[in-house]
Amino acid sequence: MAKVGVVLSGCGVYDGSEIHEAVITLLALDRAGAEAVCMAPNMEAAVVNHLSGEAAKGETRNVLIESARIARGKIRDIAEVQINEIDALIFPGGFGAAKNLCDFASQGSDCSAHPEVARLVRETIAAKKPLAAICIAPALISRILGDDHLAHKLTIGTDAGTADALVKMGTEHIDCPVSNFVVDPTNKLISTPAYMLAGSIGQAAEGIEKTVAALMEMI
Repeated sequence: MAKVGVVLSGCGVYDGSEIHEAVITLLALDRAGAEAVCMAPNMEAAVVNHLSGEAAKGETRNVLIESARIARGKIRDIAEVQINEIDALIFPGGFGAAKNLCDFASQGSDCSAHPEVARLVRETIAAKKPLAAICIAPALISRILGDDHLAHKLTIGTDAGTADALVKMGTEHIDCPVSNFVVDPTNKLISTPAYMLAGSIGQAAEGIEKTVAALMEMI
């Protein structure tokens, strides 16, 4: 059975993993016969009130503990995960990918990636194992591969401003509809817009399910 690392970034679209995207990913992996190895960085992060959409001033939560809600408690600290334990890696989106896994949400193309996340991404690429990024998560991959001066292709959909930031980090950005995905066969990268464009959970699911299927074919 293939083991696919699923990197979570908290619980909730505004400050963690986008829950729909994460659950669709986990369901698609299970239906494909893969074992999901959920992981997240063990770090504190600022909290957003998901009812009001405003920052919860002075409040922090642990990203690993919050991610455990999605993983039903079966989750590991990403710092403890080694590349030989997984066959592929996938990143659901949500602002946590751009706030906790990296700081793209505040720094744009000048962002930096969480060191343990960057380590595992680099190890995945070096091992020629497939890697998928959903929604805003390609910004994280763009930062890491751009720092390594590795030519690569990704999509965040069709948003010109976000796409321009990825280009500045070294990405060849490919516009893509919500129902589809972009493949970089050289680096075994797959990306899909999901809620960067989706107006419903069904729309998000279409691209994510195709992305997981493509990921599994590369293993």
